[in-house]
Amino acid sequence: QAQVVESGGGLVQAGGSLRLSCVNSRGLRSMVAVGWHRQAPGNERELVARIDSGGTTNYADSVKGRFTISRDANTVYLQMNSLKSEDTSVYYCAVDVKASIEAPIRRYWGQGTQVTVSS
Repeated sequence: QAQVVESGGGLVQAGGSLRLSCVNSRGLRSMVAVGWHRQAPGNERELVARIDSGGTTNYADSVKGRFTISRDANTVYLQMNSLKSEDTSVYYCAVDVKASIEAPIRRYWGQGTQVTVSS
């Protein structure tokens, strides 16, 4: 079973930047898409940014122009600039994998990394 690990969270002042990283223990060769989600206390988990195997990216309106999702061979990144207090949340990486043509898509979640933006 794939293991997804996020890193890079922390405490930053408003206006600052952080870069989150997401690594899948089985690499990204069977990746269909990877999404960064976030969930603040009392709120539903929401999709922040997504990149598919072809490199197409999508962003939530609230982060467009400030966040950038990218990938290399083994890692998916979320560069977060101009951070706001409302970006404070636990950020989760979700890797969608399709092992073969016949196999269904399976989603693997990481444990989350805390991002706190102080105003």
